[in-house]
Amino acid sequence: MSEPEATRHGPGRVLILVYGVFALAATARAVFQIVNQFDRAPIAYLLSALAAVVYCVATFMLAKATKLSRQVATIAIVIELIGVVGIGAFSYAVPDDFPDATVWSHFGQGYGFVPLVLPILGLLWLRRTA
Repeated sequence: MSEPEATRHGPGRVLILVYGVFALAATARAVFQIVNQFDRAPIAYLLSALAAVVYCVATFMLAKATKLSRQVATIAIVIELIGVVGIGAFSYAVPDDFPDATVWSHFGQGYGFVPLVLPILGLLWLRRTA
């Protein structure tokens, strides 16, 4: 199963489903926070919107499963990993900038730390199916 389509078979389907759920959840949360509470924490809420975009890109690229989409998915997932680690650390260092939880704040604590584990699983799956 070395062809690009392998990303959307077997455990890849579960991975795509989880990414899809996070894409929807992050998008809904970001839209709500930006529309209703933007003045409270604009940096945090814009970063939440960035997370939503990254999850959407990763979801669609994993599902598309072409050679190019695998490369784009890899880039998106690396950005996701850097984001969750960087923003997770930043949210502890400057807690006043994160009065409400976002997807990546506190390393995804509000989502059971799944945002911290998901990019690792995504990268491992891409490598396994390469």
